[in-house]
Amino acid sequence: MHAFDVLADPVRRRILELLVTGEHASGEVVTVVHGDFGLTQAAVSQHLKVLRENGFAHVRAEGSRRLYSVDPTGLREVEGWLQTLRQQWEQRLDALGTEIARGKKTRRKR
Repeated sequence: MHAFDVLADPVRRRILELLVTGEHASGEVVTVVHGDFGLTQAAVSQHLKVLRENGFAHVRAEGSRRLYSVDPTGLREVEGWLQTLRQQWEQRLDALGTEIARGKKTRRKR
């Protein structure tokens, strides 16, 4: 699954927003997501699985608890794509800025 397909789902984005604040037990994640979206524990588990399998979340066992945290791997893929886009737009915006400055300079000379 492509990184943007993972992030397209509002439930998964909400889970990531929660995980970015620190490590959370799966029960905590379920409680928050259930409150926000009304999803069952099984549905939240599926979303956590998608995040894990696509490099957006880590899980570690602590006794019978499962603790989730953000995995930056998936976010790096997104950042790389955005950086490419940003570079292209920055070049174009810089060129536009240069043309605007030239136009202002030409008007001042008149």
